[in-house]
Amino acid sequence: MKLSVLMPVYNERKTLAEIVARVLNQRINGIDSLELVIVDDASTDGSTEIIKQLADTHPQIKPIFQEKNKGKGAAIREAIEGASGDIAIIQDADLEYDPNDFQLLLTPMLQSDADVVYGSRFMIKGDRQDLYSKHVLGNRFLTFLSNRFTNLNLTDMETCYKAFRLQALKTIPLRSNRFGIEPEITAKVAKRRLRFHEVPISYHARTYAEGKKIKWKDGVVAIYVILKYWIVDDSLKKTNREGK
Repeated sequence: MKLSVLMPVYNERKTLAEIVARVLNQRINGIDSLELVIVDDASTDGSTEIIKQLADTHPQIKPIFQEKNKGKGAAIREAIEGASGDIAIIQDADLEYDPNDFQLLLTPMLQSDADVVYGSRFMIKGDRQDLYSKHVLGNRFLTFLSNRFTNLNLTDMETCYKAFRLQALKTIPLRSNRFGIEPEITAKVAKRRLRFHEVPISYHARTYAEGKKIKWKDGVVAIYVILKYWIVDDSLKKTNREGK
């Protein structure tokens, strides 16, 4: 079983080498090999050079470089296209999410009990640093709204840690370029009636001064995306519908 870790990167030079080392050091029961697909979203802080150096040192790394900054969603699309594993998991390039939780996330899939696993920051787990209160309220509202229209019962729709069976993920068209990717992918996976599982994860929140990028405007976009993909059935690529 091969794991593809999908890592979108934009201006993360301070934490990039550390998070890559943590990912590559993982030893996961049931996983025979690991590839790290890093998509550099036209970084301007030196992250591009760090990625190139890391890729030269570690053959598990597959780097992809975008010429223009397009956003997290666009980078994840590129990573999905470039991935070749059996299971994929999204990993941010900062240190908020701990790759030591990979085993916990992947176990339901490796046991064939789930097709999709979300890591929740709001389920009970001892190792957690609280988010900003406004972020907690925003995340809980967006998760509630998403659940209302997807008929899921998630506690953390906006989590970075989402794991999928890659074959199914590659058949889902993704349109959002920025943080709208979170509600979009949730809505479309739900429409495909894939088996969901949610597990508690550790979390170490960073501040805006430390590089946090999501803004209040992204919350407004998330509401629009939730409503849009409740109405629009866009959960399967046309090439698959046409049998091509």
